[in-house]
Amino acid sequence: MARAAPQITCDPQDQQALVRLAASRTEPKQAVERARIILGCLAGQRVQDIARQCHTRPNTVIKWRQRFVQGGLPGLSDAPRPGAKPIYGEEFRHRVLAVLELPPPAGQAAWDGPAVAAHLNGSVHAVWRVLRKEGICLQRQRSWCVSTDKEFAAKAADIVGLYLNPPENALVISVDEKPSIQALERATGYVETDNGKIVRGCKRTYKRHGTLNLFAALQVSTGLIQTATTVLKRREEFLRFMDQIVADTPAGRQLHVILDNYCTHKKCDAWLAAHPQVHFHFTPTSASWLNQVEIWFGILTRKALRGASFKNVTELRQAIEAFIAAYNPKAKPFKWRKREVKGSQLRNTIVNLCS
Repeated sequence: MARAAPQITCDPQDQQALVRLAASRTEPKQAVERARIILGCLAGQRVQDIARQCHTRPNTVIKWRQRFVQGGLPGLSDAPRPGAKPIYGEEFRHRVLAVLELPPPAGQAAWDGPAVAAHLNGSVHAVWRVLRKEGICLQRQRSWCVSTDKEFAAKAADIVGLYLNPPENALVISVDEKPSIQALERATGYVETDNGKIVRGCKRTYKRHGTLNLFAALQVSTGLIQTATTVLKRREEFLRFMDQIVADTPAGRQLHVILDNYCTHKKCDAWLAAHPQVHFHFTPTSASWLNQVEIWFGILTRKALRGASFKNVTELRQAIEAFIAAYNPKAKPFKWRKREVKGSQLRNTIVNLCS
């Protein structure tokens, strides 16, 4: 005859915790099973009955009942186990990081996982585990352009000041052109790769059907976009676009225009004299990233141009206009949060960054 389990007790708080754990669908299966075993013991059930209900062995019921009596709720956790001695431990991590400071092997411009593993005579999977854990991406690259403009600080402060604290009764806009947008025609769709993934596909060859230039003005305070498409991108087209912007600006408001140093934006003194309410602000040399409209050009490229197919320039223009019509009702201002990047960062080493 099966014996009844010795009666055990616990305080109400622990019993409530056991009830919650036994009913959980997110906790590990082992923890839920142990909670149900202890609740069965608290209810005075027999060992065989508890084992049958929990689909386990009687010895397991006895083991966790004893662990609970000795240690309470913490006693239901797994005891520390020494396990096998790791083959690739902290010493291997230091060796991997040290290898990355060495010149790459002959014939390679940079280290990769197999090259590091061959140099250390170790497992390439162990190398990849170290790289993933440290967040090191050997093939990804980041680039930046350091401005050599002697007046960089003053010009950058002027533009960022317009973003963060625009003048009263004034409209701040970022203006630039995206030149020579190609109307490319090619087959596009979805393809299945060798590993069963479904990805966007496009034919390698294509037909050119001309180009289009896009002038864009971004209202910094609202994120709204105003554009014009042209065949040419001379100073005449730029000033014609500015005439359009001025005509749409409410009377009596000053207009502060942020521009890069492209030649068509310069030598506009006569036009500026005829429009005293307009003020041009130029980004520093090699710092066009200070112009927020560049962010919008990136969005346009990703969402409407990249991977698309156009049979002629008219279709390209219609695609751009359709994107703007869908974008403006949901437009929001960009939050200025550019991070300063210094060339001296190149002297930082992997070891310094990971220590």
